[in-house]
Amino acid sequence: MITKLVLAMRNFPQWLVAQLLFVILKLLKLLPADAAIEFADRLVRFVGPRLKRHRLMLTNLRNAFPEKSEAEIAGIALKAWGHMGRQMAEYVFLDELFDFDPNQPGSGRVEVSGIPIFMDLLENRRPFIVFTGHTGNFEMLPVAGAAFGLYVTVLFRPPNNPYIADMVFNFRRARMGKLVPSHAGSSFHLARQLEAEQGVGVLVDQKFKKGQATTFFGRDVRTNPLLAKLVRQFECDVYPARCIRLPGNRYRLEIEPKISLPVDGKGRVDVNATAQMLNDKVESWVREYPEQWLWYHDRWGIKNMLD
Repeated sequence: MITKLVLAMRNFPQWLVAQLLFVILKLLKLLPADAAIEFADRLVRFVGPRLKRHRLMLTNLRNAFPEKSEAEIAGIALKAWGHMGRQMAEYVFLDELFDFDPNQPGSGRVEVSGIPIFMDLLENRRPFIVFTGHTGNFEMLPVAGAAFGLYVTVLFRPPNNPYIADMVFNFRRARMGKLVPSHAGSSFHLARQLEAEQGVGVLVDQKFKKGQATTFFGRDVRTNPLLAKLVRQFECDVYPARCIRLPGNRYRLEIEPKISLPVDGKGRVDVNATAQMLNDKVESWVREYPEQWLWYHDRWGIKNMLD
């Protein structure tokens, strides 16, 4: 009894944060989609700079863009908080927001670039990997695939808050098909999907303490070697994909042509060089739309230095 009480007290701050988030999401649901998204943008732009994570965001931006002025850095940071708010509101309306009609391209909120690639994957089943980064509404990519029957098993890292993690998992599972939480055995789940000639989706810009030694924006980071190792085993195609937020609460989903991975002297996929290639691709996306990436994420492992 005492143990349960102590555990409950320890979890109370996380429970409280989760309940506050649930209330905000329910209130957003009372509004039309556009009004909710714009309101969430303004709300998080107000709250974000007052949070402890804002300092990390500014430091990350300064390190990534040393050529930019403080005013430019502050402007990107403020817009990035706004995009965080949009992501929150878009969760509530994701079913409504994804309205792409292949028979009437350009008629809805969502436009898609790379439709021939998408159709080829749909009609000619084979193992493949799609990778992306935390830019734009990255959640919309597997939703788009599932909407048209191209189910991709998605590897994801659950939020640290267990109450929010449960909500996010249930939401994603209902809209995105198969999900694999990132843990010690997740690679075996993905391998089984590829072995069955199915698709796999991975986010490649997450912090990974035991990964390959690489760089991102010219600074040392560790990158997950999983994608390269899976390609070594299954010789599957690899496609970059991303979501870009457009003005007017519209979105562009892009799936790019398959990429050729670097090989080592023995003709095998070079794991470290591939990890660097993935970082370079995500960096090019982030440089194009810096405000749409999650700068509050401790990608470079510097948070403890700021505390």
